[in-house]
Amino acid sequence: MPEELWLATGAQELYGDEVLRTVADHARQVAASLDAAPEIPLPVRDRGVVASPEAIRRLCLEANADDDCAGLVIWAHTFSPAKMWIAGLSELRKPLLHLHTQFNRELPWAEIDMAFMNLNQSAHGDRELGHVQTRLGLRRKTVAGHWSDPAVVGRIAAWARAARGWRELQRLRVARFGDNMREVAVTEGDKVEAQIRLGVSVNGYGIDELVALVREAPDAHVDELCRAYEDEYELVPALREGGERRESLRDAARIEAGLRAFLDGGGFKAFTDTFQDLGGLPQLPGIAVQRLMADGYGFGAEGDWKTAALLRAAKVMAAGLPGGTSFMEDYTYDLAEGLVLGAHMLEVCPSLSDERASCEIHPLSIGGRDDPVRLVFTARPGPAVNVALVDLGDRFRLLLNEVDVVPLPQPLPKLPVARALWRPRPDLATAAEAWLDAGGPHHTVLTDQLPREVWEDFARIAGVELALL
Repeated sequence: MPEELWLATGAQELYGDEVLRTVADHARQVAASLDAAPEIPLPVRDRGVVASPEAIRRLCLEANADDDCAGLVIWAHTFSPAKMWIAGLSELRKPLLHLHTQFNRELPWAEIDMAFMNLNQSAHGDRELGHVQTRLGLRRKTVAGHWSDPAVVGRIAAWARAARGWRELQRLRVARFGDNMREVAVTEGDKVEAQIRLGVSVNGYGIDELVALVREAPDAHVDELCRAYEDEYELVPALREGGERRESLRDAARIEAGLRAFLDGGGFKAFTDTFQDLGGLPQLPGIAVQRLMADGYGFGAEGDWKTAALLRAAKVMAAGLPGGTSFMEDYTYDLAEGLVLGAHMLEVCPSLSDERASCEIHPLSIGGRDDPVRLVFTARPGPAVNVALVDLGDRFRLLLNEVDVVPLPQPLPKLPVARALWRPRPDLATAAEAWLDAGGPHHTVLTDQLPREVWEDFARIAGVELALL
């Protein structure tokens, strides 16, 4: 489904047709410039000049009704009496950005007359527009500066990505294979409230429904997946053609084929599983989950539907950016160096790494099934953020900690799982104490694609409390 941003430019009818034609021409140029900016991930569509309460309300209702509209950008080019905006903005249900700009970047000092002042008074009009937005209690982002300024374009781009993530949540379906990991608190939550507040629909499915599709996976499809594994990863000898564990690789490929068939057949873009309910699966899904995440699906282990939904939103927001985004868990600390070693049993997305992943098979004491196949690699160094969504009973809270992923100081020959090593900001003790005090979960989304500003915009759009640690 196509997505786009709408630019609506405010004015008032008393200026006359000539001024309104000039305003409309300026609005077209601004929209065209933003539309051409490669940083902004969505097309920007000029929706013309709105100069009356009826026009503004009609535009806002059209935005609500248009599934393609991901968000509305508003700008008062001239003075635009803000009582005109009350009815429309009160109805608006789409993300909102107030662009406080003006057409000209510099003042033409020798040419300024009253006609120029009447035309170019965003400094006046946008204050009126901002006032009524605050009076209405609207959640919006305000960006000030010239529309051609790279810093302004960058801030609009961050908001556009957040708007994409919010739009995705409104239609997201999460499949939950089995229930929650028994006796675990933080991965639980109110799925009805999540759908009311965030839009995401979470439903449970018996593992046997997945097992049936796994068993029905055609051998030709399994062969094709095994060839893909051989082409894309470094297979250990035991998993290669003729190796003693080759059948385990085929089992893993069959699980991937069944999972994709289930998710795509039901329109699911995120899912969870739990090692306590594997039914007839021959092994805990490992490489299948990793590859699905690499293709943009959300995932949460042990029934963690909140992280699965958040990861899918992050994948959509990050589309087209260099780097990677993954399900993650804080596993163990190096307290001497202030480092966190993040990993999971199997499920970390290979988008976090630049290296050619190793496809391996090792025992796993949890799950009571055959040894699972998984991809092993180390996350690339660089700045990143850890984010998490938690249900506090009376509200949802989004937590964010900026981190620096660092190289491993030593090899990990006895830890055959994908992993990331990072130093939390400002330091481990401060970040850990703040995370614990905020009620943060142990599952997170780790991303080196989406900086803090995108998450701030996302939380504002969603109306979710944001805890910056």
